[in-house]
Amino acid sequence: MFVDEATVEVVAGRGGDGMVAFRREKYVPRGGPAGGDGGDGGDVVVEATHNANTLHDYKHQKLVKAENGRPGGPNRKTGRNGEDRVLVVPVGTVVTDADSGEMLADLTESGQRVIVAHGGAGGQGNARFKSPTNRAPRKATPGKAGEERTLELELKLIADVGLVGFPSVGKSTIISAISSAKPKIGAYHFTTITPNLGVVDWKNFRSFVVADIPGLIEGAHRGEGLGTRFLRHVERTELIVHVLEVTPKLEGQNDGRDPIADYEAICRELEQFNPDLVENPQLVVLNKIDLPYARDALAEVQRHFEDELGLPFLAISAATGENIDQFKDMLAEAVSTGDFGADLEHWED
Repeated sequence: MFVDEATVEVVAGRGGDGMVAFRREKYVPRGGPAGGDGGDGGDVVVEATHNANTLHDYKHQKLVKAENGRPGGPNRKTGRNGEDRVLVVPVGTVVTDADSGEMLADLTESGQRVIVAHGGAGGQGNARFKSPTNRAPRKATPGKAGEERTLELELKLIADVGLVGFPSVGKSTIISAISSAKPKIGAYHFTTITPNLGVVDWKNFRSFVVADIPGLIEGAHRGEGLGTRFLRHVERTELIVHVLEVTPKLEGQNDGRDPIADYEAICRELEQFNPDLVENPQLVVLNKIDLPYARDALAEVQRHFEDELGLPFLAISAATGENIDQFKDMLAEAVSTGDFGADLEHWED
């Protein structure tokens, strides 16, 4: 089950108490104070890994505690430190203090870790308090409490390319056509209710990751549809691909898709969610051109995006594979160089 938000309370370990003890050894009178220090409490640590892809483990686990430190022992023996507790989360997880709103970490690399709650220091044993004027101190200090805080965990998928568009325009089909990912695809509204990730290996380019961002409809920035639940995942992508389609309006129904109006609506949603998103490199893809009415509208749609808006444009059919190789070329070059190239005819060579 894909979960990209979780709230968890963390409690670091308490330090062990210092000990009051005296040296007791045959033939050694007045051995003096020998109480050891307590061990430090364990920390709570959050660590990112590529081996996890969801926050499901923390959806129902509301409290995480590290181990307490052990008390000091006789003969100046220091108590054992408490074991740290490590929360393993997917790469791309943002860790925030729920009370203050402070971002504690943005974990974007595997192995990256942050201590979110420090364990308490161990108390001092009475051996620490010996002095010329106090040769037999009977004082020891207790261990200190560990830090406590409530964490908000938020996963933002890290992908090179993000596919955005209205439901059922074919984003999942595109993912399956260009990568080895096999998303579930059905003939119903909101076909995709979790993001799909696909790794594309293409020619001499390095592999890159493409994400299908589901749930975008008008009002998504206010939480309508699947709303902001998945809009956050667009923030990580280097390249935004608008997936559009043309469908006719049937008599008496309002279910047709106008690619130009759809593009403008999605752009408004992205801008209202995060104005910086509209500055990302963008590519416009008209899908399903194997259908006659889409082919008939192609020239007008292409002229609008290329000539009027100056955006890179490509018409494809994920179902039949038409122009899919050109599409991979464009994505690979954009990811590798950050540029599509000025001459779009390059892609027809």
